[in-house]
Amino acid sequence: MAAYVSVGNIHNLYLSGQVYKGQDSGFNFWANSFKDLSWSSGVSKALKAERCGCYSRGVSSFNESSKLSIRAASSSTKYYDFTVIGSGVAGLRYALEVAKQGTVAVITKDEPHESNTNYAQGGVSAVLCPLDSVESHMQDTMVAGAHLCDEETVRVVCTEGPERIRELIAMGASFDHGEDGNLHLAREGGHSHHRIVHAADMTGREIERALLEAVLNDPNISVFKHHFAIDLLTSQDGLNTVCHGVDTLNIKTNEVVRFISKVTLLASGGAGHIYPSTTNPLVATGDGMAMAHRAQAVISNMEFVQFHPTALADEGLPIKPQTARENAFLITEAVRGDGGILYNLAMERFMPVYDERAELAPRDVVARSIDDQLKKRKEKYVLLDISHKPREKILSHFPNIASECLKHGLDITRQPIPVVPAAHYMCGGVRAGLQGETNVLGLFVAGEVACTGLHGANRLASNSLLEALVFARRAVQPSTELMKSTRLDLSASEKWTRPVVATARSLGDEVISKILALTREVRRELQEVMWKYVGIVRSTTRLNTAERKIAELEAKWETFLFEHGWEQTVVALEACEMRNLFCCAKLVVSSALARHESRGLHYTTDFPFVEESKRIPTIILPSSPTTASWSSRQLQNISSTSLL
Repeated sequence: MAAYVSVGNIHNLYLSGQVYKGQDSGFNFWANSFKDLSWSSGVSKALKAERCGCYSRGVSSFNESSKLSIRAASSSTKYYDFTVIGSGVAGLRYALEVAKQGTVAVITKDEPHESNTNYAQGGVSAVLCPLDSVESHMQDTMVAGAHLCDEETVRVVCTEGPERIRELIAMGASFDHGEDGNLHLAREGGHSHHRIVHAADMTGREIERALLEAVLNDPNISVFKHHFAIDLLTSQDGLNTVCHGVDTLNIKTNEVVRFISKVTLLASGGAGHIYPSTTNPLVATGDGMAMAHRAQAVISNMEFVQFHPTALADEGLPIKPQTARENAFLITEAVRGDGGILYNLAMERFMPVYDERAELAPRDVVARSIDDQLKKRKEKYVLLDISHKPREKILSHFPNIASECLKHGLDITRQPIPVVPAAHYMCGGVRAGLQGETNVLGLFVAGEVACTGLHGANRLASNSLLEALVFARRAVQPSTELMKSTRLDLSASEKWTRPVVATARSLGDEVISKILALTREVRRELQEVMWKYVGIVRSTTRLNTAERKIAELEAKWETFLFEHGWEQTVVALEACEMRNLFCCAKLVVSSALARHESRGLHYTTDFPFVEESKRIPTIILPSSPTTASWSSRQLQNISSTSLL
């Protein structure tokens, strides 16, 4: 049964209303009236509730002695005022602000720069031109989002965006300027004005550089690279779930490191690798979304997966890459914004047939149009041509794209670029209020892992970095207030069972080898199921098939693990990523089955039209941990009866 939800009374989620279960999914859907919809109010009320668990009330005013020094109860336990999971724009921007008030641990899965931010080419949208307006930016955002956006959130982001850009510039970020000395503002699909601040076609890299430089020079911030976040540490206080930090796996030393903190920010990015072709880096395996779901956080709008319409199609390059790419190479939206034209292989321009905005239509429209062309013509890619523009302009605006294509024998100033859609961005995620707060006390979210209500059913180009900057900044005040008014119980660390790292000594070389081989095979199979049945165009039959196949695949994998000596608390990088991929894939499929209409990025042939009565978010409540599979169940059990 389809069920959509208002979250106005999120603090009382389990007290009233109707709960529906997705077919065999184990997920609960909350049903309520659209009239009651208030994206953030209930979450804010939850945050104001009395703290519990290993926290106790502290002094109300902040002083230097209330700052935690970096200390360890053991070599594998660390205590900080703030823990930040993720080193993209959201995590780094937040860390720099809260570091003014306390100690900060930034946990990152790979090298600090390896994030979706670093791969963002286009830019950051903001109203910086006198001819533009906040109202215009809001309207473009809501139209692109198929009117599922939360208007209050949209207004906040569009209003505060310009100041966030000015802060980046003050911190040393360098953006392109025009001949008049002002910022050069580009235009992308879905935007009615030129409002994209950019650094050539490497904007994310420049922002990441400036933020990371500042973070590494801040004595109050410690960066822990190659630390994979396993699960959040939580306890229950009545109906409230409280977050106390996170368990991590040091990938280099194979040691489990526990971080205990007063406040945790989840800024871990998206889940692009639930699909076989994605523009996301290898680290984007949905870790944050899955961890939050297992920690009882409310999840929203997971059916809205954005496929970027133009990733480089290696099959169409004159010189093919010698090895398969780990992630698809993105051809930025700005190419179409600068006048790029899409053709099929017969050199027929096709976008005007699908939409009057042609190549400047929002991404969901362009991706579906390309998908339709490929299926009708039985071709594997289309062509994006910018060669009619002056050579100097192309090379100055898109140097990174020009360089990458030239490596493979393609001169974009003279030849069209072969492109194909690829998974790009999750518009859904952990439900967040206007200050990044969640229904889990002490847990804040920002960036792609969050669902703030800004994007609705489809993200407007270059609104992602903007959202990350705005919400990272908005989460600072409530986070610091919470940090100042709480103290940590330094004995809390041992109140959760510790994960155990899988080793050849414990399982044997042969078993480890078999588990790794099966995990890699299952990962590929899951990705193929998602692309085939949960792609750009969907149907109820295909979604039901995906749900069944994923359940069978997961059961096969888990059965093999546990029959070969694996246990609930055993961890290894590949296995933990796999459980997160399974968790996110199931969240996407269950959410898609629940939406009986076509809106934005979710298009289903069984319900091909927009239904006004269904213009409400999809909400997934946590499943029962006693009936959940390993992917949906937290590893740790609280070993003591209470954390109070």
